[in-house]
Amino acid sequence: MSCWLLKKMGSSYESEGTYFEEKEVSLMEIGSGNYGCSHYKRRCKIRAPCCGDIFNCRHCHNEAKNSLETNPLDRHDIPRHEIEKVICSLCGTEQDAQQYCINCGVCMGKYYCAKCKFFDDDITKNQYHCDECGICRTGGKDNFFHCKTCGCCYSKEMKDKHRCVERAMHHNCPICFEFIFDTMKDITVLRCGHTIHLECLKEMEKHYRYTCPVCSKSLWDMSKLWSKIDQEIASTPMPAMYQNKMVWILCNDCGANSHVQFHVIAHKCLSCKSYNTRQTRGDTATTCSSGVAEIVS
Repeated sequence: MSCWLLKKMGSSYESEGTYFEEKEVSLMEIGSGNYGCSHYKRRCKIRAPCCGDIFNCRHCHNEAKNSLETNPLDRHDIPRHEIEKVICSLCGTEQDAQQYCINCGVCMGKYYCAKCKFFDDDITKNQYHCDECGICRTGGKDNFFHCKTCGCCYSKEMKDKHRCVERAMHHNCPICFEFIFDTMKDITVLRCGHTIHLECLKEMEKHYRYTCPVCSKSLWDMSKLWSKIDQEIASTPMPAMYQNKMVWILCNDCGANSHVQFHVIAHKCLSCKSYNTRQTRGDTATTCSSGVAEIVS
């Protein structure tokens, strides 16, 4: 075979390869970003295996089926891992869940997880599937690790630095009551190990709430505030009738019980010096004067 013929055939194969590459890129991009919902950009809809209705995504299903307008007896969440059928948004073909439409060939999601039947055209989220969580997460697999005790993925920066709480994210947010494990909102891990939506934590700060809504431990180092309370108590002596009044307190931060002098402002833990305490009972042996008893009666 002549060199000229070989060269011509090679050029033909190269052109054909370029054609298929360009076609694949075209199918990957057709309609990208133009379909989907407020939750995800994708080029397909899902048929819910529970009720048979069609929705843009599982969140759309859950919002519709759990709305106040829905009969309480009919409210339900979609079993996300049981989704089998999807409908192409471009040609309307219903088919088994897969990345490319069997009819028009369009890519229904640049990110596709066959385990979750999950589609998303916004790959800037760096989605990845965690087998131990059993769902897809965002942020890049190389940036996270799965804590087996907490039962969820945390940033590698927290490895060996966080306090483990069994199944830490498998509960509702203690503020808004949305299920945290598969929420789309940003989550933060408190010093005590409990988890909460970041926006809910910021809302707590606006209302001067600085303790965990689950266990009541301080959210962060409060030593500066404790020093100010020390000064406030020192400048606010109690009346003589309360000088000998003692009470028992429980520290929310360290869990220690302390027997301390009563003060109207706050009570200081004798163990960790925290003012994040609660009075558990009075002391019958050292009460205030009889004059107070007369006033109360």
